[in-house]
Amino acid sequence: MSDTSATNTANQKKTKYIFITGGVVSGLGKGIAAASIGLILKSRGLKVVNQKFDPYLNIDPGTMNPYQHGEVFVTDDGAETDLDLGHYERFTDATLSQSSNTTSGRVYMSVLQKEREGGYHGGTVQVIPNITEEILRRMLLSTTETNADVIITEIGGTVGDIESLPFIEAIRQIKYQVGEENCCYMHLTLVPYMKKAGEIKTKPTQHSVKELQELGIQPDILMLRSDVLIDQQTRERLALFCNVGKDCVIQNTTARSIYEVPLNMEKEHLGDAVCKVLGLTTPPTALSEWEKMVDVFNNPKEQVNICLVGKYVELHDAYLSVVESLIHGGIANDARVTIDWVDAELLSDDDTTAARLAKADGIIVPGGFGERGIEGMIRAAKYARTHNVPYFGICLGMQILVIEYARHVLGLEGANSTEINPKTPHPVIDLMPDQNGKILGGTLRLGKYECAVTPGTLTEKAYGSLTVWERHRHRYEFNNKYRDDLKNAGLIIAGVNPERDLVEICEVPGNRWMLGAQFHPEFKSRPNKAGPLFREFIKASIESQKSR
Repeated sequence: MSDTSATNTANQKKTKYIFITGGVVSGLGKGIAAASIGLILKSRGLKVVNQKFDPYLNIDPGTMNPYQHGEVFVTDDGAETDLDLGHYERFTDATLSQSSNTTSGRVYMSVLQKEREGGYHGGTVQVIPNITEEILRRMLLSTTETNADVIITEIGGTVGDIESLPFIEAIRQIKYQVGEENCCYMHLTLVPYMKKAGEIKTKPTQHSVKELQELGIQPDILMLRSDVLIDQQTRERLALFCNVGKDCVIQNTTARSIYEVPLNMEKEHLGDAVCKVLGLTTPPTALSEWEKMVDVFNNPKEQVNICLVGKYVELHDAYLSVVESLIHGGIANDARVTIDWVDAELLSDDDTTAARLAKADGIIVPGGFGERGIEGMIRAAKYARTHNVPYFGICLGMQILVIEYARHVLGLEGANSTEINPKTPHPVIDLMPDQNGKILGGTLRLGKYECAVTPGTLTEKAYGSLTVWERHRHRYEFNNKYRDDLKNAGLIIAGVNPERDLVEICEVPGNRWMLGAQFHPEFKSRPNKAGPLFREFIKASIESQKSR
């Protein structure tokens, strides 16, 4: 579809556009704000789609270090995206796609490829108009794909960053394409509280808005991040100095949990402010179900301790969706989940492992890449199996379960994954044949795949179905050459991809609950609709706690 036809389609449907920028400092929670706005508008009967535009030059976060970027979120269609898309999906219960996350790297690659193919007919290729036109084309892509009433676009980074300037220019230009009345610019800034002086400082916000205005954008709504309540006089002063209506200055104070943020924003009448700016007439916001979920989260009847054994535990964002899904499982069981972060490298022997995991009601080993910490994870799986502690392995954690079982039950000394030890005598986990020789980026088994579930298993009990679809992000697989031997040793193959006969789920019999899934069930879990495996894992962990 051409740029012109995409624009015409957007105008015909009168799609509304919300653009969220950040100021003063990074890390203010634009993603949570964008997700919260999406939830509020969806509860008013609107079809809402969120998307994120990131200024970094990587094509996508798929090859980025988790310590720098955090979790890589995966969509049904196999996009490796920013972790904020997880917030969008969890809050709005949407299914996002490749077009929902765009980076500078992807934009520049597309423009340069077009230039190499003669697409610009020998003309000079420049940031304006060529890069901004490509950004605009991608911003409107979600409109043509989804037929949404409202498209919410988060611009990554902070106003003033050099790398984000083309994106700011693009959102300035878009109002001339779709109509100024169809655009709402929202600016999220920090309003610091100087404890010693006992004062809230508004100058950083004023300067941030001024910088945005110099780039041609006047915010319609100001969202103020603060650890303290902002008085009416301060809000009125900011409204005056920033040229924003008084009812469009919204405070976003630090909440007890991210799930309270949309409720707090609604108390600030954010939905009314957005609808006023965009000329939308909708029913009132209906968040009663969300309120019930938050009430269960804040007032649980049970408490359970889950040890998360991983290699990126210093940065909790590396396991963001796993952590959120554990919380969802807790909500489904009326329980507060306390996560004990365990560095797998420190589980140096069986005695150390037993001492460190002694208080675990359940053990989870999430995904990861590389050899660091692997032996510690194997010891954690062995401890869970031999001490009847519920164990949940995801992706790498499933492979760990298989390796441990092969070594200590089947008796295959040195069993391993060829990712960890290419010379292992028993490669129970091996590289998929069609992955050999490929470059790293974008070559994993990505996205949604079917899994045929074995009747009578923990998996069938959890899902209540013999067919499930879950998202994947991995390269190495269960080696089918060892399937019969492992089954004969008692390992249960609880799920298989019927298209390629790849093992998706393994269960260990005789344990309270010990399961490994090659896919990533955390990507489809929701706070008010927990992922089935997380729900059952937390349930088993609560039972384990009570039995002890």
